[in-house]
Amino acid sequence: MSKDILRQGALLPLVEDFYTIQGEGFHTGKPAYFIRLGGCDVGCGWCDAKFTWNPRKFPPVAVEEIVRRAVACQAKAIVITGGEPTLYPLGKLTEELKKEDFEIFIETSGTNPLTGTIDWVCLSPKPQQPPLQEVLLRADELKIIVESQSDLEWAEENSKKVSDRCLLFLQPEWSVFREITPAIVEYAKQNPRWNVSVQTHKFMKIP
Repeated sequence: MSKDILRQGALLPLVEDFYTIQGEGFHTGKPAYFIRLGGCDVGCGWCDAKFTWNPRKFPPVAVEEIVRRAVACQAKAIVITGGEPTLYPLGKLTEELKKEDFEIFIETSGTNPLTGTIDWVCLSPKPQQPPLQEVLLRADELKIIVESQSDLEWAEENSKKVSDRCLLFLQPEWSVFREITPAIVEYAKQNPRWNVSVQTHKFMKIP
C-alpha cells in the first residue's frame, strides 16, 4: 500500500464499524452506522477512545469494503468519527456513501479542513489544539465537553465564532458526570441558548 493511495482516501485506517443508536448531541436516539477511523492529533486526557490514537495499529481498509458493510445494515445515517476523521481525505468515502443515499454526519475537533460531502458537522473543539475558523463556520452543532468550570469559558469563546444557525450543546465529561452535571444544568438554565447533551448510550450500555 502506498502512502499516496492512503492520502487519496481510497484506503482508510478503519478501527471499527457498527450499527447502533446515536447517544449524544442533536441526533440523540437516531439509528446510525458508525465508521470509526484511527489516528488523532489532539489527544484529550479523558478520551474514552484512546485505543484509536495510533493509526498504524489499524491496517487500511478499502473504501468499497467499508461502504459494502454499511449498506448491509438498515441504517440510512452514517456517523464518521475517530480518533480524528479529518486527518484523511474523505471525498471518496462520502461519494460512495452518497451513491447509496446515506445521510452523512461527522464528529470532529475541527483541527483539519473538512473534505467530501458532509450533511451535518458536529464540532467538539479542544483548547489544547483549537479548531480552524473554516470548520467553526461549517458547524451545525457545537458540542463542548465540560470537565470543569473553565470549560464553560471555552464554550462561550467558541460560541462567538460559529454561525447563527449552529446549535449549542454542553456535555458532561463521563468520568465526572455526577460532579459536573449540576453546574452544567444551572449554566444552561441561566443561558438558555445552550442545550445539555448526555451520553445516553453509556446508560443504555450500547456502543
